[in-house]
Amino acid sequence: MKTPYKNIYNVLKLNRFIVLAVIIGAVLTCIVSVVLVVKLHKETVNNAFVVNTDGNVIPLKLVSQQENLEVETLAHLELFHTYFYNIDASNYEKNLGKALWLGNSSVDALYRQKKADGVYNRLLQYSLVQKVLSIESKINIRKEPYGFETRTVFEINRGSIVDTYELTTTGSLFHVDRNFPNNTHGLLITNFFENTLKKMQNEN
Repeated sequence: MKTPYKNIYNVLKLNRFIVLAVIIGAVLTCIVSVVLVVKLHKETVNNAFVVNTDGNVIPLKLVSQQENLEVETLAHLELFHTYFYNIDASNYEKNLGKALWLGNSSVDALYRQKKADGVYNRLLQYSLVQKVLSIESKINIRKEPYGFETRTVFEINRGSIVDTYELTTTGSLFHVDRNFPNNTHGLLITNFFENTLKKMQNEN
């Protein structure tokens, strides 16, 4: 007996069903794989792992990059203002040299202006001691360059007379390559400006 031929349309329908099933299966596999990779990546970014003395892997939660950035910018500003304004006859050259590494030409221009005005000569001539008492900064880290405003309180000791001043400075910060030990935070101050300087009443 002759083997009856199968209906060509039924064969094509079966083949189409198989092809569609394979394609759908492949797409679902790719989607699941992508989701798993993204999830693994997020977990890896947000966690660090260390191995303890027993050989066990311990996950450590990392501080968010935003928090790190805020800490670094505030530390950079405090360091700069300390170097630039906490000076006396014995350390002003060293401190100002360190401060100039933390800012761009706007800081250098202010330094040169102060030098031309005889600020540092008076420091030497009268053995003045300029001591920073407090530094408070506000910074906007939403977008680079990061704008800041810093309030620095310092006193000038003239021997028998001690005057206290409040200085408000503004400017911006942006990232540069870290340079140890000159610029460990990898930030640079730009558009630096001394806005207001006022003498404070000393408490008796």
